[in-house]
Amino acid sequence: MTDRQPPAPAPVIASKTPPEGTPARKRVAIGASVGATIETYDFIGFGTAAALYFNTAFFPSSDPLSGTLLSFATLGIGFAVRPLGGIVGGYLGDRIGRKPVLVASLLLMGIATVAIGVLPTYAQVGVWAPVLLVTVRVVQGLAFGAEWGGAILMCFEHAPWRKRGLYTGITQAGFPVGLLLANLAFLASVPLGGDWAWRVPFLLSALLIAVGIVIRLKVDESPEFEGLKEDGDVSKNPLLEVLRTDWRNVLRAFCLRTTETAGYAVTVTFVLSYLTSEKLAGRPVSLTALLIAATVGIAATVWFGSLTDRVGRRPVYLFGCVITLLWGIPLFLLLNTGVAVAIVIAFLVSYAVCQNSLAGVQGAWFSELFAARTRTTGASLAYQLSAVVSGFTPLVATALFAGVGWIGPALLISFYGLLGLVATLLTRETWGPLERETAIEAERAHRAAGDPASAAPSDRVAG
Repeated sequence: MTDRQPPAPAPVIASKTPPEGTPARKRVAIGASVGATIETYDFIGFGTAAALYFNTAFFPSSDPLSGTLLSFATLGIGFAVRPLGGIVGGYLGDRIGRKPVLVASLLLMGIATVAIGVLPTYAQVGVWAPVLLVTVRVVQGLAFGAEWGGAILMCFEHAPWRKRGLYTGITQAGFPVGLLLANLAFLASVPLGGDWAWRVPFLLSALLIAVGIVIRLKVDESPEFEGLKEDGDVSKNPLLEVLRTDWRNVLRAFCLRTTETAGYAVTVTFVLSYLTSEKLAGRPVSLTALLIAATVGIAATVWFGSLTDRVGRRPVYLFGCVITLLWGIPLFLLLNTGVAVAIVIAFLVSYAVCQNSLAGVQGAWFSELFAARTRTTGASLAYQLSAVVSGFTPLVATALFAGVGWIGPALLISFYGLLGLVATLLTRETWGPLERETAIEAERAHRAAGDPASAAPSDRVAG
């Protein structure tokens, strides 16, 4: 995973984005964030429902542990197809533009999510219930896989050079907002009881989708992609190109991302099921703790992204990986007390610190690792390939717990932290002191001359 090249920065290449960003930069950031919020509401809502309801709604209720395993397996299927969505979305984003992918992925996700809200249960149609659930979950996975690259790249390529961590952090913050809204919906629907407790949150998604489509249709196309078209430099096959010339960065980013998303799969998705199955906390306590963590996580994600603009991408990621590495056993010691305050603290550290310190960095760092002509494909491929691991992590965690108790999932968390730590040390810094100084000088020159700059320090040829 290491390069043979010296660590010196690669030469900059032409950029169509001014040092201070485009006039539409704030509107694009909001549009990308709103879309990410809606897609996360839909996708994460499935994870919450899988942990709390689907084991009995879509599978035989005679064996609760088997139902939980099958429910998490269905959850994992959506993650498993996300790389395919990332490949298709990334390819189209680099070939026809970032904006069309944004709109199409959101529409597809909305249709699948509303469909979940009207699916028949196992008691109604037997084996056809899990078959239909798997089908719509596959569609969700494809849509979500295509979403991230387009949203992040649109925001990154409109943003000021010196604030790309902040701006992509805003888009990444759409994910905790979506998590917050999804769990608010599930918490509010608990009193409904029966199937309505999980159907209503999915049906409510229709309103969010309509708002999101309107906002995204008004977002301007990326100036970087427009520049590639003007120069005739659009990649003919971005997937083959990035695999041939930049596979090392794909592998690095895959490992970096796995720490964050697989860690979340244990510390949040599995933990929700663990608290219920072990009768350590009721659903209202678990969901309330997650809501508090998600609320704090919104600001935390933006802050961590902004912090990378000042100190670099790698130091912040190192911090998150070290905390994750050390957190596994203390997390379960807190959970096992069954005390509500301890459970809230557990979710706060797991999500607002471990997960958000990594997620806040990824938008800018992953984008900077790849050249503009293959950026959507490279970043999306690395980002979504990790979903295969994280999607089945709750299943693995459940199996480990059944075999050796809570120490199994605890050590799994630490393993993912160690993986991220090694990957961080082997991935080059893209926003070190030299890059930051170059950006400052370019911005000063741009203000003095009133002309677009000819080069962006973030558009570096991948090592």
